[in-house]
Amino acid sequence: MNVAIACGILLACFAINLPVFIGVLTAILSYFFLANDASPIIAVQRVVGAGENITLLAIPFFVMLGHLLNHTGITRRMLRLAEVLTGHFAGGLAHANVLLSTMMGGMSASNLADCAMLTKMLVPEMERLGYNKAYSAAVTAAGSLITPIIPPGIALIIYGYVADVSIGKMFMAGVIPGILCCVALMISIVIVAKKRNYKPIRTQAPTPGEVWVAFKECFWGLLLVIVIIGGIRMGVFTPSEAGAIAVVYAIIVGMFVYKEMKFSDIKVALMETARSTAGIMLIIMACSAFAWLLTWEQVAQGVAVALTTFSKNPWVFLLMLNVLLLILGMFIEGNAAIIVLVPLLMPTVRELGIDQIQFGIIMILNLAIGCLTPPMGTVMFISTQITGLSVREFVKEMWPSFWALMITLALVTIFPSISTFLPNY
Repeated sequence: MNVAIACGILLACFAINLPVFIGVLTAILSYFFLANDASPIIAVQRVVGAGENITLLAIPFFVMLGHLLNHTGITRRMLRLAEVLTGHFAGGLAHANVLLSTMMGGMSASNLADCAMLTKMLVPEMERLGYNKAYSAAVTAAGSLITPIIPPGIALIIYGYVADVSIGKMFMAGVIPGILCCVALMISIVIVAKKRNYKPIRTQAPTPGEVWVAFKECFWGLLLVIVIIGGIRMGVFTPSEAGAIAVVYAIIVGMFVYKEMKFSDIKVALMETARSTAGIMLIIMACSAFAWLLTWEQVAQGVAVALTTFSKNPWVFLLMLNVLLLILGMFIEGNAAIIVLVPLLMPTVRELGIDQIQFGIIMILNLAIGCLTPPMGTVMFISTQITGLSVREFVKEMWPSFWALMITLALVTIFPSISTFLPNY
């Protein structure tokens, strides 16, 4: 009964738009004050203890990496490469927008940061070239949703931490689904561009020489991804160490190779990292304590029994899971949902023989798509706030990108090898 009241309080806090960590902490404290046999001190211990895991050190490093990239010159050079590769297609700049999100997404580590940066950078230019403003914002927002899936996305790190799955394997698992999202979005852009007569930004396909010049310019940025993933998979360093190495690498490239970064930029990145990391860690700590509470009350066992009683078919379970996660993603911050839901659903996942890596990618992709949709989609709100669009205008132009991502989700759900091939290989 007490846990039901706590969950009701949590939903009420979300309904009145309180910050996620405040709503979760309010629900936790209400449970402990209502329970006669539990001390509120346990709540404090659980909240503090959740932040004392060395795996979580990867988060501030990758957050800082994302902030540093804005000052190194890597982003601008990657945009140039994306324009060279896709500029000759109908809707060329929209293609370059999505391709840039794919190349930069994993390094920026945050879909919100990626959406904000690219909306400011590309939407005005797309509008100048004759693109519908709302469509430009919707494409940019949808492209930014590739960020949690492409390594080294923070969602992959958090899922690996909560589910006790190799973070290196989760990084590899996100590569093919991330590329599929990119391809699906670009196909939707071709359809819309031909219908609306959106012009290419180049008159002809690039020559090998042009591709080589653009590739050379951003070589050091592209090498960063290989260093991160290759080092983890070869056992040279841990994910936390990879984050630190990536930060040092970006500083060296920005200051001594491209020579566009100053010491003042590092100071700004450090301040931005402190703010971003504080918000992420508050959510992780609060939601980890709430997940422990649900486990203590044996809610996980109850959920497992209910789901397996309804059907022991793994395909039915995955269908129900997709619907549930898409709805939750509209209301709840993705990382918070991962921390709370994984302990509840993992017993059923294991019982039905579903691969834990595939389950993680399905969960992350679902929650990412939820960020694009009303009523509480975070990426949607960032895009509309920066561009001055109404939610109604945004949603009207969102559907081609939404259905492209949904088709990708269906493929990842039906074919486990899409997410498991590279980790197993």
